[in-house]
Amino acid sequence: VNEFRLFSWLNQQEDIHRMVLYQCDYQLTLCCNSVTVLSLSSVVTFRGLIEKELESIAVRAQKELILLHKEDAETVKNTTEWLNLRGWLSSHHHLRCPKRVLKITSAAKTLETYERVFETQPDRMADFSRLARFLTGNSITLVLGGGGARGLAHVGMIKAMQDEGIPIDVIGGTSIGAFIGALWAEERNFVRFKQRAREWSTVMNSWWKKIWDLTYPFASMFTGSAFNESIENVFHDRQIEDLWIPYFCITTNISNSTMRVHSSGSLWRYVRASMSLAGYLPPLCDPVDGHLILDGGYVNNLPGTVGLEHFQTVLSGSLSLWMIDKVPDMTEIQSRLAYVSCVRQLEVVKNSDYCEYIRPPIDRYGTLQFGSFDDIAETGYHHGKTLFSAWNKGGLLEKLFQETEPPSNEARYRAERNIPKSHVPGMAYFTDLAEQVSRIEKPRNNTFYPSEDDSDEEVIYENDEDEELGHMLDRLREEEVFAHTDGDDDAREDGAEKSSGRRQAAAHI
Repeated sequence: VNEFRLFSWLNQQEDIHRMVLYQCDYQLTLCCNSVTVLSLSSVVTFRGLIEKELESIAVRAQKELILLHKEDAETVKNTTEWLNLRGWLSSHHHLRCPKRVLKITSAAKTLETYERVFETQPDRMADFSRLARFLTGNSITLVLGGGGARGLAHVGMIKAMQDEGIPIDVIGGTSIGAFIGALWAEERNFVRFKQRAREWSTVMNSWWKKIWDLTYPFASMFTGSAFNESIENVFHDRQIEDLWIPYFCITTNISNSTMRVHSSGSLWRYVRASMSLAGYLPPLCDPVDGHLILDGGYVNNLPGTVGLEHFQTVLSGSLSLWMIDKVPDMTEIQSRLAYVSCVRQLEVVKNSDYCEYIRPPIDRYGTLQFGSFDDIAETGYHHGKTLFSAWNKGGLLEKLFQETEPPSNEARYRAERNIPKSHVPGMAYFTDLAEQVSRIEKPRNNTFYPSEDDSDEEVIYENDEDEELGHMLDRLREEEVFAHTDGDDDAREDGAEKSSGRRQAAAHI
């Protein structure tokens, strides 16, 4: 009962206040909503004693793995080794730490250092801020749509977001959006990010590679070898688990006509599959189950709903569309066909209240116009800069962060109960079910139906209510006997029904 009362009171505090901080126990406890496993990424990936116990306890708790990296770390490796030993994990996070975090000093020196740190304003762009937003359900996800070379505008949009201080906690996309998103999740340095995107666009603009890759058009126009090489040269053997921020991409499973969301596995392989237009490139074989996967634009060209369902976040969407008045060629037809089936989903995302839909003015560029990288990226940057600056000046940017915080129920709670603001709510304002249940009297093992053999014996009742109920049952029994001995069959049946009704009524009494 006391444990139930404690949980009731804690749930009440979480409902009233926007945020409740708990002091952790120094021993393992079953009372937890989230379990955080913190470790240096450089240590050996073995499981401790407490971690082994987590497999069988706190089954419903959210379990997060946090790997700490040095501030100057450029890449992440061997994350799958950590995850394979801990199949009970919900997700994982990579954090770059300031030197003060990994520096071993005295307690007094540490206290002095963090007193100065707490006096400064938190940095939204820091990895620890990203972790805090994730744990409190306030992550900001950037979803990038498809559109061929027009998707290079995503590069400029990301630059505009960085200039205006809009963090990207999770990133994902479809087709060219999958490529740009993966590049940003791996790099996080905009100068190198833009340079790598430009180099890949230069390779994609080479007609000689396309000519040498032509084949008999049985499954596709090209063998896909040159395209595979261009993607693999960008990401090499990188795994999605080794990216700095959570990432996902969308593909179309043509083996069973479904959408697939990839958030683990070979990065280059799933990015390539998400960019594979039917007829232009052959489908790719998923190493997990051998199914054939193609461009994700056939099922979901702007996976805003996927980001919401998988990461439960506030989304900022970006999509490249076009309206060009010309006769389309075969490539353009295939490109447009890829997005016909997802028009309805696009309208849902555009009209949703959880997503900010942004479309840069890139209508004049073609699907394969990768040679115009700088122009397209600059168009996206100027569009994003203008939009985000207007948000910032109008206070909408601050409002965005305020709205992504957990909504406070305190005002609604007080209004419903007419509690003044000056009053501190206590336990008197919630229903203690455990206390009420404890007041219920235990059922008695008394029988109020004496048998025919001992009908003459004296029946002893514990109280007046039991005695009154017993006499009522005796009268009902006498009426039942009278009904069975007097009257025709119909009367007997009618008397039995009435007696049954009285017996049920007495039972309810």
